[in-house]
Amino acid sequence: MDAATLFTLPPPSSTAVSLKSHHFHNPLLLLHSTTIGHRKSNRQPLTIRSAISRTKKEETVETVKQQLQNCHLIAGINYKGFTVQQFQQLRTTFPETTKLIVAKNTLVEKAIEGTEWESLKPCMKGMNAWLFVHSEEIPAAIKPYRSFQKEKKLEDNDFSGGVFEGKYYPPEEFKALETMPSRAEVYAKLLGSLKGPATSVVGTLQAPARNLVLTLKAYVKKLEEEQQ
Repeated sequence: MDAATLFTLPPPSSTAVSLKSHHFHNPLLLLHSTTIGHRKSNRQPLTIRSAISRTKKEETVETVKQQLQNCHLIAGINYKGFTVQQFQQLRTTFPETTKLIVAKNTLVEKAIEGTEWESLKPCMKGMNAWLFVHSEEIPAAIKPYRSFQKEKKLEDNDFSGGVFEGKYYPPEEFKALETMPSRAEVYAKLLGSLKGPATSVVGTLQAPARNLVLTLKAYVKKLEEEQQ
């Protein structure tokens, strides 16, 4: 056998390797197919994702409905541009009787439908965080946000409106809620305005609680009419 014979290749038909043969293993193909299969196993069916989304929305609506109980004021705050850290800091500034909740306008609107809070609907614009005040001390509940707004220079993130005692206060009228007299101030004005002997004042204060409440409400209404 000469040197030329050593370098002679066999016919292609005798040495061709078929890609379909079980002896041929391509690790890249195997990795690709495995990866695809793995990704598919982690992907939730559309119906499951829809159900989860629907459940979260229902939970949000229920949370808002719970906040409506014994609530005296609901106010919207334009939170566009807020950071998570700012939200966390802001929440710590409010008293326990005030809750700050982030919820879509559509879900809040659904929660207040058919209630005394429906007049809040004009406020359903933009990105709102919602302030629920469960106290009669309205100015004291609003003040923490004003201080936070000034400290963080958030002039553009103002109140988008609010509802108090069934009346809607747009942004340009919201200041009226911040300057309302406190309960102590109302009592002081009431006592100062009562005319007549001291015995009549004592008699009023010693009357049944219901009568005293009616007297105070009548006086508060009178003050509001005078301010208008």
